Amino acid sequence: MNAPTSARIVPMDDSGTFPRAPRTLDETGLPLLFLVELATKLLFLRGQMRLTEISHHLHLPASVLEALLAFMRTERVCEVVRRGETDGDILFGLTDAGRARASEFLARCKYAGPAPVSLADYTEQTDRQSVTKMRITREDVNDAFRDLIINPEVRDQLGAAMGSGRAMFLYGPAGAGKTYLAERLSLLLEGNVAVPHAIMVDGEIIQVFDPLIHTPVDDGQRPAGLDNLQRADLRWVRCQRPVAITGGELTMRMLDLHYDMSTGYYQAPPHVKANNGIFVVDDLGRQLVKPEQLMNRWIVPMDRRHDYLALHSGTKFSLPFDVVLVFSTNLMPSEVADPAFLRRLGYKIHIGPMNEDEYRNIFTRVCEERGVPYDETAFRTLLDDYHKVHKKPLLACFPRDIIGQIADLARYRGEPARLTPDALHWAWHNYFASR
Repeated sequence: MNAPTSARIVPMDDSGTFPRAPRTLDETGLPLLFLVELATKLLFLRGQMRLTEISHHLHLPASVLEALLAFMRTERVCEVVRRGETDGDILFGLTDAGRARASEFLARCKYAGPAPVSLADYTEQTDRQSVTKMRITREDVNDAFRDLIINPEVRDQLGAAMGSGRAMFLYGPAGAGKTYLAERLSLLLEGNVAVPHAIMVDGEIIQVFDPLIHTPVDDGQRPAGLDNLQRADLRWVRCQRPVAITGGELTMRMLDLHYDMSTGYYQAPPHVKANNGIFVVDDLGRQLVKPEQLMNRWIVPMDRRHDYLALHSGTKFSLPFDVVLVFSTNLMPSEVADPAFLRRLGYKIHIGPMNEDEYRNIFTRVCEERGVPYDETAFRTLLDDYHKVHKKPLLACFPRDIIGQIADLARYRGEPARLTPDALHWAWHNYFASR
């Protein structure tokens, strides 16, 4: 009764993109004995349970669980404790032999959550909803960035890069807005995707769904009771396309599977959790490892659109690398990678200083947000007597920071915030630590 391990056609719901619930044990794509182990651990940890409760916790439909529990009863792992008026009211519990086996199972792996999906099904589903299949037009970009003050050339570069699905390298001085733009690329992601709670590889559990990265979409698919007619496979969560952002804390080890010896199962690395979405490596160059090492880690995945990971047993396997990879750094491209790698970077996008009109627009908007009356004379003073004299470029971060200083001082003094010469002088020299 073991399910086949080769790739198979995953039933889909009416939308054509979300997996349909399995109707049989074989359709789960999981070995029978693995499902026995999972259900046994659940009953051990939670005690006697009704079929509806088991279905709710394992995210499997009644038709699958009825066959599974029937097999477990024949193997004297579980038993019917009490019958009710309906099949859903039947109360199941472990036998003495079942409890002994549960202890053995839990000693090896404590995972007792939603049933995982197979690696073959995960690979097929990830390809079906690939981020490279999105079609992004100039109208989409204009709509998504309509509230941003951004250079039109940079806007078109970002739009073309997102539409291609290729990696991009955002570089320029600190404060130019690279991180902000990288985060706002999520506005160009369209459609929802199916994210599994976990996947099974060679008998091991790898947890994928992460509430810090994945935002579920309430689609009303969860049934109220024993359904067997449910259309959505609840082992998958319908989510917005994910965005994962890492910074100076990123290490090479974080890009591999993390095995927790206390629980006996794995956490997927951040770029796997970001599949079908965006993975941002922010502040490249601030990590403990050399930028070249981090960049070289991505050569094969960027070329072949899949990555190789290894279990602690030594088993290696391939899984999709379906992300828009975004590097953000203050360094020049030539400082962090060799020509061979730079050729693989689809887009090198410079985010630099703004022109005067763009800077004024940001300054005006920040004044409005902070309740500080805009004054053109004060703005000209800022440009001529401070930026030009001190040779400071017009970077996107300065208006918010300088006006924030003025607002802070006014609040401290208990007076209205104004763009007075004294306030500008105080904010500038306080912010730039100059005399």
